[in-house]
Amino acid sequence: MAKTQLNVRVDEATAEVARERALQRGMSMNRYIEELVRKDAGEVGHTFVEAAADFMKQYRAVFDEEFGKEGEARS
Repeated sequence: MAKTQLNVRVDEATAEVARERALQRGMSMNRYIEELVRKDAGEVGHTFVEAAADFMKQYRAVFDEEFGKEGEARS
């Protein structure tokens, strides 16, 4: 996959934390940042699923009343 170079400015404390975390994980700073971005991008899908699950919990009684309880055939 082709790579694109990004230049990012952060304060020295943030840069040092990033260096330490990458080192602790045995990876380059580039790889560490790339994984953080991928993880963050994946959070959107995860957040949606959590919100949908919360919605279903909140309105389960309404759905059960309308469509029948889980596993029960409706006549």
